[in-house]
Amino acid sequence: MNDRTALVTGANKGIGKHIARLLADEGLTVYVGSRDPGRGQRAVEEIGAGARLLVLDVTDPDGIAQAAARVDRLDVLVNNAGVALSLAPPADTGVEEFRRTYETNVFGVVAVTNAFLPALRRSAHPRIVNISSGTASLTWSAEPNPQFTPGSGGAAAYRSAKAALNALTVFYAQTLADEGFKVNALAPGLRATDFAQRAAAAGGDPAEAARGALRLALLPDDGPTGGFWSWDGTPVPW
Repeated sequence: MNDRTALVTGANKGIGKHIARLLADEGLTVYVGSRDPGRGQRAVEEIGAGARLLVLDVTDPDGIAQAAARVDRLDVLVNNAGVALSLAPPADTGVEEFRRTYETNVFGVVAVTNAFLPALRRSAHPRIVNISSGTASLTWSAEPNPQFTPGSGGAAAYRSAKAALNALTVFYAQTLADEGFKVNALAPGLRATDFAQRAAAAGGDPAEAARGALRLALLPDDGPTGGFWSWDGTPVPW
């Protein structure tokens, strides 16, 4: 163990749990953010040494404040919690689906990040990793790319929310750079998790995506900030 600490939101399953496990393997004390205490505790027990449960619903302002009050210093924040409610194009997506998606994938990231900034500012090497999606790339959505067929316009709420998250990544990186922060977004690729129906049917290893997040979480002081990166370390166009 070392004296570094990390928080991973939505870490009771999927990519988030793999990220938490890898950070714990590096010797960090890892807060496993989970809105469900039971599932979070099971994840903590599975991860083992270094894992700590932090009950955290990213859409609950009071709960976020209570969670932040429990953490004095934080070296790494991984904003992993997210939702994908449907694969519908924008014309077939109700406003309420957009609201629910943005509430978690955008507003939740802002709420959690801002609440934990005081703890991050007590770190000598603060790092923020936002889990985004290659499907949020406007360039890849309009042109041939290495990860998916462009031009469908599906999953409009999810993809536009992640595009907004990418913009926030840039803005946080710019405004926090003088304080030594490194803020980056990760495109994890399609992974075999229960995040969405299409993801569940995929064969991608979530641990592989988690290794990409680990790399950004442990960047050296001369590492990049304000970037959008694929799981394999290559840049993704905005």
